[in-house]
Amino acid sequence: MQLQTVSTPIPDWSGDLLAIALFQSEGTLTLTDPYTQLDQRLNGLLQEMINDGEFEGKAGTSLLIRLLPNIPIKKLFLIGLGSRDEFTLDTLRRTAATIARTARRERAKTLAISAPLENMDSGEISQALAEGVLLALHSDLRFKSDPEARKLLPYPESVSFLGLGDQSAALARAQQICDGVILARELVNAPANEVTPVTLAETAQTIADRHGLTAKILERDDCAALGMGAFLGVAQASEMPPKFIHLTYTGAEPIQKKIALIGKGLTFDSGGLNLKTQGGIETMKMDMGGAAAVLGAAQVIGQLKPAGIEVHFIVAATENMISGRAMHPGDILTASNGKTIEVNNTDAEGRLTLADALVYAEKLEVDAIVDLATLTGACIVALGDTIAGLWSNDTDLAKALQQASDRSGEKLWQMPLESKYFEGMKSQVADMKNTGPRAAGSITAALFLQQFVNNTPWAHLDIAGPVWTEKEDGYNNPCGTGYPVRTLVEWLTSYATP
Repeated sequence: MQLQTVSTPIPDWSGDLLAIALFQSEGTLTLTDPYTQLDQRLNGLLQEMINDGEFEGKAGTSLLIRLLPNIPIKKLFLIGLGSRDEFTLDTLRRTAATIARTARRERAKTLAISAPLENMDSGEISQALAEGVLLALHSDLRFKSDPEARKLLPYPESVSFLGLGDQSAALARAQQICDGVILARELVNAPANEVTPVTLAETAQTIADRHGLTAKILERDDCAALGMGAFLGVAQASEMPPKFIHLTYTGAEPIQKKIALIGKGLTFDSGGLNLKTQGGIETMKMDMGGAAAVLGAAQVIGQLKPAGIEVHFIVAATENMISGRAMHPGDILTASNGKTIEVNNTDAEGRLTLADALVYAEKLEVDAIVDLATLTGACIVALGDTIAGLWSNDTDLAKALQQASDRSGEKLWQMPLESKYFEGMKSQVADMKNTGPRAAGSITAALFLQQFVNNTPWAHLDIAGPVWTEKEDGYNNPCGTGYPVRTLVEWLTSYATP
């Protein structure tokens, strides 16, 4: 599929499907320029169809018009943007996604998209439109055996964004970002016999080799030498060797900001001896969604090559399995900062792996640490399937992440670090337990992680809800969503120097 921005006036474009996005009006919508010129070319047919369909431009509404054979545009697709006051870049992404899906369904080889956004930056418009199209049309068919089932419909072959001039740089950026999102999606989608700690480390090495990052893969003995008892306690039951992955991107000097991203990398989570028994275990291949997002972001940053930042991408990769070597409820683990943890639930394993990763990251003397993890079902109970929880010990860091989230359209909601709740995690035999009372489970999980960060600005993202979807959601197909690669890239590049 070819994406392009063109200066062709709307009335002069010809092809299979012309999509026009329009803001909401009170009552039936009345066309203005340049759409009145298109309507004149169509002998008033466009306004007539709008009137007949009572199209008002409300968000989520659309109108498909099949034109006469002698008209050089085969079909028109009108779609509502909703109120101007509520418009965001994500409105544009989701609109473009709907248009792209419609073009594929209508088997349109050529598609053009126009939106009345003359007061916005053309590069931002182009990037948002391209992201919506690319993400909506991605389908993961790798594990279908029938060659016919693996074929994607070849529509559309070309997509033109009208009236935006030359925005090739914005389209290239959109493609790179979407490639990172798709990498994360496909890592999450792949089963645990395909994505293991070993193959995850191989993927990281490939990213480093292709895009100029440095790679350091710590083996079990390396981790033991660093005292990573929490991480290795989780790993000890698996036949698969654990891999501690550390990629480093160094932009052009001078370096203004050093950042560490940590992704939870449980390639399969059985729950351990606290075996998952209430359904959902078959989806626990997605428990490395944080790691997938970190590697997706690493690929994008390696391609964009922003100046002035140094980024460390860290994943403690393992499985949480059952065997004669499995950690028991009641075991006491010692993390790499010397703190002791009584394991009262082997299914609260992600925070154990993150504990040692946080200690490792802080030793790098970075300016900020962000960890992201499919950590708790409690966060889904609190915030649902489309919003991630955000906890932070630093107001400026939390604000910067929230701003990046707002621009990307990947939703975050800041939650409290209520220190009083840590009382429920104190142990009589160790420094702490790995879980607390049932109430406020996502908060106590964040408080646990905070014990492994000293003075560095830190944020924790619980992405258990939005990293996975069972249904089509805007530009997300069922299964892995690639959340929050776009937010991470937006945030990281905000620190880059021109």
